[in-house]
Order: sequence, then structure tokens, then C-alpha cells
Amino acid sequence: MDAVIKTFPPAAGYLNKPKTDRPSEAEVLKAVETLLRWTGDDIHREGLRDTPKRIVKAYREMFDGYDKCPAEELGRTFEEVAGYDDIVLVKDIDFHSHCEHHMVPIIGKAHVAYLPDGKVVGLSKIARVVDIFAHRLQTQEAMTAQIAGVIQDVLNPRGVAVMIEAEHMCMAMRGIRKPGTTTLTSTFTGAFKDRPEEQLRFIGMIRGTRD
Repeated sequence: MDAVIKTFPPAAGYLNKPKTDRPSEAEVLKAVETLLRWTGDDIHREGLRDTPKRIVKAYREMFDGYDKCPAEELGRTFEEVAGYDDIVLVKDIDFHSHCEHHMVPIIGKAHVAYLPDGKVVGLSKIARVVDIFAHRLQTQEAMTAQIAGVIQDVLNPRGVAVMIEAEHMCMAMRGIRKPGTTTLTSTFTGAFKDRPEEQLRFIGMIRGTRD
């Protein structure tokens, strides 16, 4: 399955840190206990006794993207690039996210490229932007558009290209149960969107091929 994302979400949806309305930790612990009881297991047995606390700690780490602003990661740029103005590609960025429909993992790789317009950003910042969006409840389509949108709006390059390849556990573990199925999404802005040859060059660099 593959899709090309052509419509971007409103900038406020990806430029700023989201507003949150978190319940107290005590409420979360109680909710996890209720869910464990719903599975039919005994919440008082040794193996589950501390599970609510472990889940709260794990979720705080896995969903820390709600506490970070992706635009801030791109705030520092460098202009001493000796006139370099060709593709900057960071590929094979491993990530894990969670499907917003079933809250099960999405595991994949992101490939992110841009055409600089006089300035570049630290390569690790691109990976950080991917992680920030990944560490929120997501759809793959939205995540693809968000990554491209924030890079385009903050860096204002001549173009951005993003491709994500991922396996969705909601397809592997439940429902249709097709493990190993990969979903591809991509989106392009600027020169990448206007010039198909640049799209092909981007894809060729990801796949390790050259025209």
C-alpha cells in the first residue's frame, strides 16, 4: 500500500507544542488497573502488581512528543556551506509510533530530504523532528505531512521530500492479521512537487540507484 499526501494540515497543528489536558497519575493508574481487570487477569498476582506503574512510566517516554515543539528543533541553522544547494537527504531514520485508532505500534523508517536555500540545519535535528511526531498518537499519512510541513515552514527551503515505510501492528496483530505488510507514504513540496525528475532523484537516492 502506498499513498502520496497532497493536502497539509493547518500549520498550528505541527508548528507548536500541543495543548494537553492530562489526568492525574492516580487516575491513570486506576484506569490501567481497570483495563487489566477487563482482560480477565488477576491484578493482584506478582507479575501484574506493578504493571500500572510500569505502563505510566513507559507511556511517559513513548508519548513525550506532546511535550516538545518540532519547530524549535529547527531553529538553529548554518549558512557556511560553501555554496552547497543540492539535495540533503537523511534516510533510514528508524522510528516507532502508535496508531491513533488502536494504540498499537507503528514501526518503520523515515526518509527526509530538502533542497537548501542558503542555509542548512544539523542532521540530527531532522531525526529529532521525526521522533517528536512519532511519539504522538498518529496516522502514517498525517505524520508524513507534519514532518514535511514543519521543515518547509521553518527552514523555507526550495523543496522538501518525505517518504515513510512502516508496518502497522493493527494490521499484523488484529483484524486482517497480515504481518509483514508495509505501507508507504510520501509527500513533496516546492521543487520536489513541481519537478518529477527531482522526485525520481530522491527515490533513487533512497534505493541506492542512479540515473
